Amino acid sequence: MSARVLYRFTRDLRLEDHAGLAQAAAIGEVVPVLVIDRLLEARLSRSPRRAAFFCGAVASLDGALRERGARLLVRRGTPSSVLKNIARACGATGVAWSAAYDGEGAHSNERLQSDLEEAGLRATIVHDAPVIPPEETAAVRAGGGSGYRAFSPYFDVWRTCEVASYEAPLLLRFASTDLQSEPLPQPHDFGAPERMGESGGTAARETLDRFLAESAMQYSVAVNVPSDDRTSHLSGHLSFGTISPRTVVRATRARMDDPFLLTEERASLRLFLRSIAMRDFFLQLGYFHPEVDEKPLQERMGRFSFARSHRALDAWRAGNTGYPLVDAGIRQLRETGWMHPHVRPVVASFLCFDLGVDWRVGRDEWDRFLVEDDPAIASGNWQWIAGVGADLVQFPRIYNPEKQRRRYDPTGAYVKRWVKELAHVPAGALRASSESIDEQLTLPLFSRDSYPRPVVDHETSAREFLARYRAYVEAQ
Repeated sequence: MSARVLYRFTRDLRLEDHAGLAQAAAIGEVVPVLVIDRLLEARLSRSPRRAAFFCGAVASLDGALRERGARLLVRRGTPSSVLKNIARACGATGVAWSAAYDGEGAHSNERLQSDLEEAGLRATIVHDAPVIPPEETAAVRAGGGSGYRAFSPYFDVWRTCEVASYEAPLLLRFASTDLQSEPLPQPHDFGAPERMGESGGTAARETLDRFLAESAMQYSVAVNVPSDDRTSHLSGHLSFGTISPRTVVRATRARMDDPFLLTEERASLRLFLRSIAMRDFFLQLGYFHPEVDEKPLQERMGRFSFARSHRALDAWRAGNTGYPLVDAGIRQLRETGWMHPHVRPVVASFLCFDLGVDWRVGRDEWDRFLVEDDPAIASGNWQWIAGVGADLVQFPRIYNPEKQRRRYDPTGAYVKRWVKELAHVPAGALRASSESIDEQLTLPLFSRDSYPRPVVDHETSAREFLARYRAYVEAQ
């Protein structure tokens, strides 16, 4: 019998361009395994849309395996005991899986690797989620291999690195076993409704192809205009690995080779690649600094006092702050599991600076609704916005929600789509301000049974926060 190796699928639910599967296949015939453990159950149960997306992706993966004469072996339990039992039953000599980049996932992987090696199994952890493995970019950094804490120098290195390819799914050798599988996970296992739309590898590739053919050349506009929905919508697919980020980068670069592209179209594609690089940046940040799940990357900010609650916190959670752009973003998130990328920092800034609430409260709240499942990226982004993480300048950037709305949603198209109370309000009346406004315009906007008045005054709250922040920094 040929050598056998278990491959444990995690956030890499595909067969194409798969670094982990390629590594496993180099060892021997692959037995595909999915272990549903406590950690995975908790994350899926937290967000119904995420659970539905995951279950659809698993079903698609199993279908792809069956087309190749294999199938997904599903087990529920503790990864260490489950994998050791399967390895003994099928004669596998090792286990491979993809690396995690959040602190909890990384620590779990370390324990699992140790347990498997103590049992005499070869345990191999592979970088599959980023385009460029963290060690590869860190090796270029002067001063050692602890990764980058600022994006600009990271991006300078990232864009010069060669993108590896593992495009050989038909060459993978899958082992034939008579082991019985538990049923594939279903959304109701995690308290979620039935599957919503397609979420597997085929759907991911179709999403990418459609984006590059139709919308990518306008990305530089769409990414800043909330009412323009022509961004890639690949975040969920990338987070569950139904498509490889390497595939995305190679396809985008191939699109840039079109000699007939206009200058602005080529610039849009470069901006999209930059967004993929930023995703890699936060993954490597979590990899080298796993403590950022709960602690600020900027050590000096560890004692800065953010509140854990606020009288308007529930209003922020529900999208009832009285600031139309903030509320539209929250309501889009709650209804769809996604929020436009330009609106996200505005909404997060409002929580951290207008309400003075801890970034971890916001991160955990969004985790209840987001389809995407990238804890390291979520923590990195929230710390960035809160002014306690990467790329910290002298003072945090505080977004003015009204200026952002007037500049990027001047007609109110985005606000009116998601805040139904404002659907028939004239664009000129979509103002959340304590300034004097024509009474006839404000009456329908702030009537008792319609849209709420602003929960705080932005200018006052922002000044008070900056004064407290400045005093803290100067005292360090």
